[in-house]
Parts: sequence; C-alpha cells; structure tokens
Amino acid sequence: MPDINEILPFLIPLVIIQFGLLGYTLYHILTHKNYKRGTRTLWLIIVIVFMNFVGPILYFLLGKEEE
Repeated sequence: MPDINEILPFLIPLVIIQFGLLGYTLYHILTHKNYKRGTRTLWLIIVIVFMNFVGPILYFLLGKEEE
C-alpha cells in the first residue's frame, strides 16, 4: 500500500481543481435563472450530492443555458 506522502503530490492538485470547479458551478447556478433542463433547486442538489466532478460536469453538459 502506498504511503500518503507518495500520493499527496497528486492528490492536492485534484482537490484544488475539484473545489474550484464546485465553487464556479455553484456561483453559476446561483447567478443564472434559466436552465436547459431542471430548476435551480434540482441542480443545486445534483451538484452538492455528486460534488466529486460528476455533478458540476453534468450541470455544464445538461443544465447550463447557452447565453
């Protein structure tokens, strides 16, 4: 089993990217009123429940209205 110190250099950038993407997605959901599919509440639940890349990616593929 690998030591945590060996994995940490790869893990830290992924965590930073994940929380950055989550933050941007939440900001976008809260500042826009129109969505291709669903409502604001639905997308907030999806993004928070699936916050490990899946929720934000689903939002940008299926929910974000083109401007």
